Amino acid sequence: MKNNILELIKESANNKDAYIALEKIYKLYDQLQYSSNIKQMAEDIYLWLHTNFNVDNVTFALFDIERNSRENVFIEGDEFYLDDNLSFFFIVNTHTNLNAIVSFSATSKVHYEILSDQYNIIEAALFQISPILQNGIIKKNFIESLSLDSVTKVYNRHYLIENLNKQISLSKKEYKNIYFLMIGIDHFKAVVDEFDHDIGDQVLVELAKVIHTNISEFDMVARLSGDEFLISMLSSNNEAEIEKIAKNIIEDFSKVKVQVHEDGHTLQKTICIGIDVYETYNSEDTIDKTIKNSDIALYEAKNKGRSELFKYKDLSAEDTIDLF
Repeated sequence: MKNNILELIKESANNKDAYIALEKIYKLYDQLQYSSNIKQMAEDIYLWLHTNFNVDNVTFALFDIERNSRENVFIEGDEFYLDDNLSFFFIVNTHTNLNAIVSFSATSKVHYEILSDQYNIIEAALFQISPILQNGIIKKNFIESLSLDSVTKVYNRHYLIENLNKQISLSKKEYKNIYFLMIGIDHFKAVVDEFDHDIGDQVLVELAKVIHTNISEFDMVARLSGDEFLISMLSSNNEAEIEKIAKNIIEDFSKVKVQVHEDGHTLQKTICIGIDVYETYNSEDTIDKTIKNSDIALYEAKNKGRSELFKYKDLSAEDTIDLF
C-alpha cells in the first residue's frame, strides 16, 4: 500500500492520470483533517468514494477484538456483505482493541471491474488516511471510556452529573422543568444469583435499548449503579406525556426475552419507575435532591409490586418507604 503511493508519486511526473489520482488522495486527506469525530470521517470517506468512483453502498464499522462485536458507525446505500462478489473492504489497525473496517460494494459487474482497476488508488488513499482514522478511533475510545458505562453504553453517573448543569441552563432559558425517571429492575439480584453476571449484563443491555427507543435524542440516560438507570427529560415538560413514556418503557421491557440457555429457554423481567421533577424556578430545588426523590419514588413503586410507576409528589406522610 505504501508502494502504491510511492509509485503514483513517481509516475505523476510524466503521467497526468497518476497526478490526478494523487490530487484525489490528498484532497481526501486534507478533508479529514477538519473532521471533528469518527462519524464525520466516515461520511467524508463516503462522499469521496461516491464523487470519484460512483460508489453508492458504503459501510464504516468498528470491530472490537476483545468483545468480538461490531458497531456500525456509518451506513449508506443498499445492504451488502464482505464476502459478496461485488464488495471490497479495507481494515485499519489501531493497535488497540478497536479496528475500523471500511467496506463498499459495486452496483454491477461492470462497475466492479472499473473499481478493481482503480482499487490501487482507493487502497493508497485509505492507507494514507489511516493515521487520521486511528487518532479518531482512539479519541472516540478515550471519550467513551470516560463518559459511557462499559456494559450498556449509556452515559455513566459522572458524565450525567457533569452535563446536567448545561441542561438546567438551557431549561431555565426556556422556562421548563426537568423530569427525572429513576428505573430499577425488579428482583435483579435473583438473575445474577440464579444465572451469572453475563446474563445480568444482557438484561441491562436490553433495558438500555428499550429506554432509548422510547426517549428523544434530547433526553439523557445514564446507568447509576447496579440495575438503576436515570433519565433526565428535556424533550417534554408535559407531565401526562412523561408518564406515558414511563408506562411505555415498563410495558415494552416486560415483553423482552433474554436467552439464558442454548436450548432456547428465555428470561423475562419487569421494571419499576420513580418520577420527580426539578422546578427550574424553585430556588429550594437542587439536582441532588430531585435525584434522591426520584430514587425514593422508585423504591415506593417497588414496594407496591412489579411493573409499577410512582410519582414522588404523590407520596404522603403516611406512606412507608423501605429503602433497604
